Amino acid sequence: MPTITDRITTPDGSCAVTFATPEGDGPWPGIVMYPDAGSRRPVFDEMAEKLAGYGYAVLVPDVYYRAGDWAPFDLNTAFSDPDERKRVMSMMKAITPELMAADASAFFDYLESRPEVSGTTFGTTGYCMGGRTSLVVAGRVPDRVAAAMSFHGGGLATDDPGSPHLLADQIQAAVYVGGAENDASFTPESAETLDKALTAADVEHTIEWYAAAHGFAVSDHRAAYDADAAERHWKAMESFFGAKLG
Repeated sequence: MPTITDRITTPDGSCAVTFATPEGDGPWPGIVMYPDAGSRRPVFDEMAEKLAGYGYAVLVPDVYYRAGDWAPFDLNTAFSDPDERKRVMSMMKAITPELMAADASAFFDYLESRPEVSGTTFGTTGYCMGGRTSLVVAGRVPDRVAAAMSFHGGGLATDDPGSPHLLADQIQAAVYVGGAENDASFTPESAETLDKALTAADVEHTIEWYAAAHGFAVSDHRAAYDADAAERHWKAMESFFGAKLG
């Protein structure tokens, strides 16, 4: 797939992005793919290209751009190494819901400005912390999100005042959540809370469980990656975005 790197000006600086499109003539619907705690890296460039192959213009941002020239994480060891765990958790926590929304507006403006992209509403998808971001953005920038997906996303329904489920009455998008059965950050109780909030707000939504661990869809998570679950998640994206953005 044709893929470029670019930079998007945001209220807080300049965010590096990968932008992937299908072969051939567009325009195509736009999707922002939010990465996991390791942020933008080669595996997400590859994932953007694969999603683009389904007929979309796909943007992957460096969500840590405010940290400057930060050293990459190895997520196979980052959470077991005390220093690296402290660093990654600090960077994750620095991205507040308010910043997610401000960045998303800049990303959507960029997509709307591109001749390869059609329409003024977009899709979002994300993994781990990016799955949470996808739903936060759907609730905080609702007029620009038509379809929002989350895969092994954590913190989707918690006591935190920034929890996405508290934004249910603002969401205009259709929502899909693919939860990992082995994931302390998204439990059956969390799913029930999220489902009740979305149902009460009359949000079209689907919550499905994958027989896998947190991180199942991202291939450089060697211990967690599950090829069968990952393939299922690709089929879910093809079907869901095809129905909601096509």
